Amino acid sequence: MTATHFWLQETRLSGCIVVESILAEDDRGCFGRTYSTEEFAAIGLDIRFVECSVSRNPRAGTMRGLHFQTAPYEETKLVSCSRGRIFDVAVDLRVESETFGGWTAVELSADRLQAHYIPRGMAHGFITLEADSDVRYQISVPYRPDAARGVRWDDAEIGIAWPDVGVLTMSDRDRNLPTLADLDATLSMRG
Repeated sequence: MTATHFWLQETRLSGCIVVESILAEDDRGCFGRTYSTEEFAAIGLDIRFVECSVSRNPRAGTMRGLHFQTAPYEETKLVSCSRGRIFDVAVDLRVESETFGGWTAVELSADRLQAHYIPRGMAHGFITLEADSDVRYQISVPYRPDAARGVRWDDAEIGIAWPDVGVLTMSDRDRNLPTLADLDATLSMRG
């Protein structure tokens, strides 16, 4: 799909989209847009972002996720990499979806000016491929610690093909997240 300011590339997960900027380049460098309220709304994407967050990651091999919020606080995220390079992942947790438990990934970098649009009902995580990688998130609902959940990054049932980056840097919380099977009953009750 093409909009005025970017290409929208669908992924194998319904509603999860890679936003590729159409760059205007000259001797000063380039300019590109990764978000437009008008253009997103025209194709039915969530356009309401109420928070913007950043994670600064000094080491290659930093793993964050896979995180999500439970209903009614499910998040839509627009994720980009403003410095460095990351492998960005979404996992479908929508029990009614044909791709429930499936995943998709995109390599985001500061050089390519891309974004990853991740709709409500999906978990999100990433691993840094370079040291000093900064990740920016536009988020549709406020962060709610009581609704914050996650699923294991290495769950065999999901089967994400993470790139080999050597030693991983992770939080204890992320290392001890439940598997999809452990979450499945809880997710089914959301209905």
